[in-house]
Amino acid sequence: MAELKSHPKVKLFSLNSNRPLSEAISRAVGIPLSDATVEKFSDDEIKISVDESIRGDEVYIIQSVSDPVNSNLMELLIMVDAVRRASAKSINVVVPYYGYSRADRKARSREPITAKLVASFLEMDGVDRVVTLDLHADQIQGFFNIPVDHLRANTLLATYFANKHHAENCVIVSPDHTGVSRARKFAELLDAPIAIIDNRSPEDATTVPESVIGNVKGKIAIIVDDMIDTAFKLTIAAETLKKAGATNVYAVATHAVFSGNAQERLQQSAIERVIVTDSINIAKADQFEKLEVVSVGELFGEAITLIHNQQSVGKLFGR
Repeated sequence: MAELKSHPKVKLFSLNSNRPLSEAISRAVGIPLSDATVEKFSDDEIKISVDESIRGDEVYIIQSVSDPVNSNLMELLIMVDAVRRASAKSINVVVPYYGYSRADRKARSREPITAKLVASFLEMDGVDRVVTLDLHADQIQGFFNIPVDHLRANTLLATYFANKHHAENCVIVSPDHTGVSRARKFAELLDAPIAIIDNRSPEDATTVPESVIGNVKGKIAIIVDDMIDTAFKLTIAAETLKKAGATNVYAVATHAVFSGNAQERLQQSAIERVIVTDSINIAKADQFEKLEVVSVGELFGEAITLIHNQQSVGKLFGR
């Protein structure tokens, strides 16, 4: 991948949510992270200053909208405002994890569509482009009237699994009916069949589904999802698969949200290994024995390089 060392008019900024990934992206692109100061007033208001000239520059701001979600979202919006007022040529936000994405439609009366609200905030703030990874729902791209480069971690995760754990005699499992499309795409990469947990109440943490659609007996089951939040759904799916005769159960997901006691729950579950990306920073204190993390730094770095060179990013959408 060609680096951008010879392009001083390209600037990368990292906010507070995921410094390790920002540094990985910086190495992949070949440009050091630029200086910005992010502080808080005594009442928790966010104060940001850009510590170098960016007049006429192509700016990339890296920030995952992860826990603490509201603070990280406001940091991103305030940073965009600062950069715009400092006369940047273009403002590109790199959002490895797009928070508030689960409310992408009105599932019942009088509900907000927060995924659209966040998109509106970013557009009104003056963002020119969004680069993101594995949105909870593909239609979120349509909430924007600016370019959105929606990268995928499928190939990266499938290749990692095949190299590290081998993929013979495996079956790709969707933990509920809503994730079938995601499971099918992953199965195509590993040339494996799919199965579906017949979970009629995915939000109910007390009910263990009894039925599995597809054959998992005597096979290695790989549960594929876009995110792991509380891990209730995954651990329940693992129990169901073991009862159905699966020899081993693995979990693969892009975003490690890990709310509440998710890490403890996963460590004590029937799952052999939990494989995620670093789209959300996982502090060392929050890591556990079964966890394996795959970096998406080079994926984002290549996307930024292609965007700068005005080349197609399409080849990365299947990654």
